[in-house]
Amino acid sequence: MATRHFLTLMDASPEELSNLIQRAITIKHALKLEGPTYTPFPNHTMAMIFEKSSTRTRVSFETAMAHFGGHALFLSSRDTQLGRGEPIGDTARVLSEMVDIVMIRTFSHAGLESFAAASSVPVINALTDDYHPCQLLADVMTWTELRGSVKDKTAVWIGDGNNMCHSWINAARQFGFRLRICCPEGYEPRQDILAAAGDSVTLLHDPVEAVTDADLVTTDVWASMGQEEEQAKRATAFADFQVNEALLDRAHDDVLFLHCLPAHRGEEISDTLLDDPRAVVWQEAGNRLHAQKALIEFLLLGNVEEGQ
Repeated sequence: MATRHFLTLMDASPEELSNLIQRAITIKHALKLEGPTYTPFPNHTMAMIFEKSSTRTRVSFETAMAHFGGHALFLSSRDTQLGRGEPIGDTARVLSEMVDIVMIRTFSHAGLESFAAASSVPVINALTDDYHPCQLLADVMTWTELRGSVKDKTAVWIGDGNNMCHSWINAARQFGFRLRICCPEGYEPRQDILAAAGDSVTLLHDPVEAVTDADLVTTDVWASMGQEEEQAKRATAFADFQVNEALLDRAHDDVLFLHCLPAHRGEEISDTLLDDPRAVVWQEAGNRLHAQKALIEFLLLGNVEEGQ
């Protein structure tokens, strides 16, 4: 079987993604009922390469491998030959001889693609400057758990046209929901990613118009990692794009609010929004573990029959 990588949501078919979400829900329920008794990967090792800092990504992947009976190695660029200039492809080939799967959280998406091209074991994108597909697995899982099928529903992205926004665009294509993107002028998502989504995505600049009758609203920090020097400029540009309780009131009564975290209260969200019952960010964060378990299983074993 050819090596499967997961660099964007487009690396799996809509059917595979739908099965993966259902599998993640099954794995979560089994864990709560039985504990971590399902251990399909004893003596398997995941290499976790971090060039960007992380809380949820590291804890979820490391715990996933531990629950599965395997092991995860934390590798930072400071502690490996990557940090001393070893070619990406060389590192990929070496790790392919030693580990079973690789997870990378980095800046350059092109660099990630180069690594995957040289790797003979599966490579997972745990965040690049262009995409964050693992977060979207947890987000769609959460939405599905709480509201059933997401097909033909309406999600709203408010904020920067960043890596999360790009992955929401891909998710709309793959899962069949409508996406409204609402951002300040000059902060739109990449045009090629937007164009590929066709009619499933609408670009707006008025938050009230965007959230009206929406089923789900989500946002992210105004300045992502590596953009800290732009914080003051972005705070001015995004001042009218804060998500708060009054804005959610414009959406459907059963609207859900998601945030990939960490959140900056008083900036992209109001101080009290995460205490609102419509905000399900803690469930969303916890679902990173279960969605990534399903992803690891899929990349190493392929589709797994329900009941296992």
